[in-house]
Amino acid sequence: MTKNKPIIGITMGDPAGIGPEIILKSVKHNKVKDCNLVVIGNMDVMSKVKDLIKIEDVQLNKISQVSEGKFQEGVLDVLHMDNINIDELVPGKVQSMAGNAAFEYVVKAVELALNKEIVGIATAPLNKEAMKAAGHHFPGHTEILAHYTDTKNYAMLLYDESLKVIHVSTHVSLRKAIDTLHKDRVASVIEIANETLKKLGYDSPRIGVAGINPHAGEGGLFGDEEEQEIIPAIERKQKEGVQVEGPISPDTIFLRAKQGDYDIVVAMYHDQGHIPLKLIGFHSGVNVTAGLPIIRTSVDHGTAFEIAWKGIANEESMVQSIELAKILSTK
Repeated sequence: MTKNKPIIGITMGDPAGIGPEIILKSVKHNKVKDCNLVVIGNMDVMSKVKDLIKIEDVQLNKISQVSEGKFQEGVLDVLHMDNINIDELVPGKVQSMAGNAAFEYVVKAVELALNKEIVGIATAPLNKEAMKAAGHHFPGHTEILAHYTDTKNYAMLLYDESLKVIHVSTHVSLRKAIDTLHKDRVASVIEIANETLKKLGYDSPRIGVAGINPHAGEGGLFGDEEEQEIIPAIERKQKEGVQVEGPISPDTIFLRAKQGDYDIVVAMYHDQGHIPLKLIGFHSGVNVTAGLPIIRTSVDHGTAFEIAWKGIANEESMVQSIELAKILSTK
């Protein structure tokens, strides 16, 4: 690491979860190269987890602003926020103190990114229940980031080398996802997918759009959402020169994408896209909030309270998140 490399900010996530561990392991194994890292979190938590899981070849450096970072090999700079009483923190438990801290790390990271002190954010997982207990009523990272960057048009994109999925709706009930499906939103997500993949090096991304009903409605036999909302959106983007096809039956489109027919799939709702991605890339998948004015990537898993602070968490998704944030920052 050197001073002239891009700086990626890593939010520590919920202090009671696996976030501190997977961050430390990402540095320990030296898997992240060609960028500088700064953790936005709590030094007491990072130090305690470091000792518990016996990571001895990583030195923690406490800083109060990004410019104080050492950015040296074997050193992890931690921008300390004094929002955790380490004596009261219980690993693997939902706590309002931890939920509030995780929320504050994200808000601080957004501030740093908007001020160009860091080029992107890679987020460790937070716990929605803990965050709600602290009085922060956001469904997740995506909505926090959109709110604090004043972004109206955004989408959740899940990235794995073998499959990429972007969502029309995410953290809403299945009934609401169907009832609020609209051609303008579908067209917008197709465009976001197209622009994001271009940033990742795809000259002309091939986009496949899933139907929302079985067999993509089967010509109206199983629902008319495809004909009323999805097809008009696809035709609109085709006229604008986007290489997009659909709607395609949800039970085959992900296989076709994995086999190489499409570079990305537009999924209509949360589980339609998450299930195939997590089946294929649970440890390697990355969550990208596409459409923001800042770069944000994240692990595609939760806080894993059941294994927190035990030294057995898999850091691969964290490594991939940092790598992808670095790639996006250079485009």
